[in-house]
Amino acid sequence: MPLADYAVNKSSRGRLFPDYANPIRSDFQRDRDRLIHSAAFRRLEGKTQVFAYHEGRSYRTRLTHSIEVSQITRTLCKNLNLNEELGEAIALAHDLGHAPFGHAGERALNRCMKNFGGFDHNINSLKIMTETENHYPEFNGLNLTWETLEGTIKHNGPIKKISNNFLKNFNKKFPLDLKHYPSLEAQIASFADDIAYNNHDIDDGFRAGFFTIDQLSELDFVQEIVGRFDKKHPDSSNELRIYAITRSLISAMVFDLLKTSRQNIAKHQIKTVDDIRKNPAFTANFSKEMHQQIYNLHQFLTNHFYTHSNIARMDMKSQKIIEDLFNAFMNDDKLLPMELRPKIEKAEDDRAKADCICTYIANMTDAFAVEEHQKLFNAVYRF
Repeated sequence: MPLADYAVNKSSRGRLFPDYANPIRSDFQRDRDRLIHSAAFRRLEGKTQVFAYHEGRSYRTRLTHSIEVSQITRTLCKNLNLNEELGEAIALAHDLGHAPFGHAGERALNRCMKNFGGFDHNINSLKIMTETENHYPEFNGLNLTWETLEGTIKHNGPIKKISNNFLKNFNKKFPLDLKHYPSLEAQIASFADDIAYNNHDIDDGFRAGFFTIDQLSELDFVQEIVGRFDKKHPDSSNELRIYAITRSLISAMVFDLLKTSRQNIAKHQIKTVDDIRKNPAFTANFSKEMHQQIYNLHQFLTNHFYTHSNIARMDMKSQKIIEDLFNAFMNDDKLLPMELRPKIEKAEDDRAKADCICTYIANMTDAFAVEEHQKLFNAVYRF
């Protein structure tokens, strides 16, 4: 099936550094492969989504989440005749820059960096892809295509005001058209992210015992799914029922996104990739009805899961670990690993020093952050 006219072409605009053409892999396949083989991608296995550091539990990690987002993205891109390989690369890259301990870790790092420009995991993803990962003698970073970098940094939408120094400097060197919307492939990856995390949080929250199926069925659309399933399979276990719920919700969200996105393409007379970028709003989207369902679901998860006392306690401990590490390293940079000394010595001011320390902490796994804190403070944390 040929790509749609508004899909990104199979050939890239290019890379920051000249690179050879591969006879058996497309530009975006090579991006995907470089991401999968990166140390940052492997570290996602040790970074949790909602739950803090844990052992012996099969809750989602950033790695399993990224794989789920990638799978949903490819399905959506295929049905819209988009560039599946680009969509997959963006989906795999979208969480590379997350701090340890999920959103609690990000909040803590953002507080630590308050006087130095803050912390944004999307910008850290770009930094990892273009600077931190070093696999080649000719350049720093993975030297990914313009489209993958642009789609990753902008998958949540345009960046109208560039306040971060790293992003500002990189954009001067390799302009990423930050003020316009990203490709439709990147938009699809963003919505696939929403589909994945909403539904795997249902699964994880239920298996952790934060709510029951009866409580979840207070949502009308969940009650309908459970009613249909129980009618066909009256003696099923709750584990099978929860799988039925998430399976049905993912399917409903996928079909709604496809339908609404096609309507938007027709409504805005989208013909080219530039039309996608210059559209005044997201071309990919859910219907108003689906947005309402997702809002109601998120409210339920907030009330029963995200703000649960157990999660709040995990968050408090996680944020303390991050803040303690940051403050310790800022007060005495000799505590940092020897390999970071050259960067610290080159730091012109406290902002540059803080940025180096922030990047070091952000790229830790949950377990490594706990271990570093134990070594420095002789503290034992039981999550």
